[in-house]
Amino acid sequence: MEDKPAAQYSRRYVILASIMLGSIMGPIDASIVNTTLPSIAEYFGTPLSNAQWVPIVYLLVLSSLLLFFGRLGDIFGYRLLYLSGLAGFISASALCGVSYFLPGIHWLIIFRALQGIAAAMMTAVTFAVITASFPPGERGRSLGINAISISAGLAIGPSLGGFITYAFGWPFVFLINVPVGLAAFFWARKVVPELKGQSGKIDVVGAVTSFVSFLSFLLFVNRLQKEGLDASAVIMLLISAAAAAWFLRAESRSPAPMLNLGLFRSLTFTFSNISAMLNFMSQYVMVFITPFFLQRVLHYEPNDVGLVMTAFPLAVMLVAPFSGLLSDRIGTRPLACLGALICAVALFLMSRLVVTAGAWDVAWRLALFGLGTGIFQSPNNSAAMGASPRPMLGVSSGVLSTVRSVGMVLGITTASYVLSVIVAPAVLQEPSLAGDAAAGFLSGLHYTYLTGAAMTGLAAFTSLVKTR
Repeated sequence: MEDKPAAQYSRRYVILASIMLGSIMGPIDASIVNTTLPSIAEYFGTPLSNAQWVPIVYLLVLSSLLLFFGRLGDIFGYRLLYLSGLAGFISASALCGVSYFLPGIHWLIIFRALQGIAAAMMTAVTFAVITASFPPGERGRSLGINAISISAGLAIGPSLGGFITYAFGWPFVFLINVPVGLAAFFWARKVVPELKGQSGKIDVVGAVTSFVSFLSFLLFVNRLQKEGLDASAVIMLLISAAAAAWFLRAESRSPAPMLNLGLFRSLTFTFSNISAMLNFMSQYVMVFITPFFLQRVLHYEPNDVGLVMTAFPLAVMLVAPFSGLLSDRIGTRPLACLGALICAVALFLMSRLVVTAGAWDVAWRLALFGLGTGIFQSPNNSAAMGASPRPMLGVSSGVLSTVRSVGMVLGITTASYVLSVIVAPAVLQEPSLAGDAAAGFLSGLHYTYLTGAAMTGLAAFTSLVKTR
């Protein structure tokens, strides 16, 4: 891809705004469904264990296909892939709503898988479109502004899901995507230019082996979280490892690999992605277990839990654009390191919470974590994309999106594992805790928060690695 003259960057903020409108639906859909699961399970008359596949299948498919679609974007163009994914997302959302009239929850699960495929197409090339549309000197600022849509989506998802389900019914949790998606589609179709990376052929072997490896690994993580290390979990892990080995062998020999392993010769690119995964793991330790503390120990109602939890994404939204702008001027490493360290401090302070804590005690710690996340994310993303050759922006964007999704899953799994080791199973099942049970549960939360602090503390050190 040739560097563009300055005149061709004139519509860059319009392009960014259109991408943000479409991008916000992915984070919303990754978080909105959890609040509707009880209603969905009740409607279809199915156990919650079956209903949990509604959000799980979306994340599994999304995470497993990001690399493939990132490479497809390089070959066929980022505009084509983004618009195709957006159109598919709108259609799949409508089908999810229509599943209300179909027999059995399996139809909803199938349509959610289709929605995950479409979301992967959009998400895989988002960073590539933005990076290609802005001059290098404004890359951090643009990625920082885009972080607003991700944070906003994650912030409003649970509350929006609860409100829509209460006011209109669970199908409208999916149908709300249709008008928003159509507006985003026609706007992006009008303003997003043709952007293409490195041409080549589709690497079928690489696509299949990477999909099998990621899917098997995420299924292993899910199985480990629920059932422990049983035979099925071991088999999934072995399949994942074998597919990963085959993938690496095939990519190293292919003349047109799906993932050019040369990308990882840049320590900046490699360690920026490691830092991103570690920070997202700590982030999802925080957002997964804090509602349990608010509900089970402090006895807050779900609406109050949602209000307290918004302190985190609101802080990210306020800080991320300024952090991105500052990184364009002073560099990415100091800010990324500082942000990760602030996150570690915030998680350590969360581990000091007591049973008499109030809403403000939790909210300001969440806001501090959001401050650190906002400072960290934009510079770290800018460092990763800046270390990528322009012809490979699509696959680089796919890698960054993949480690983010994997970090989310691993964060939740780690939190669940630490809690299950420390807290008695009977206590974990209790919807409301008091006395010794509350103290025991809080002890488990403390160790879980400290585990998250260690993760993002390590991210602070990996953020400092840089090469030309």
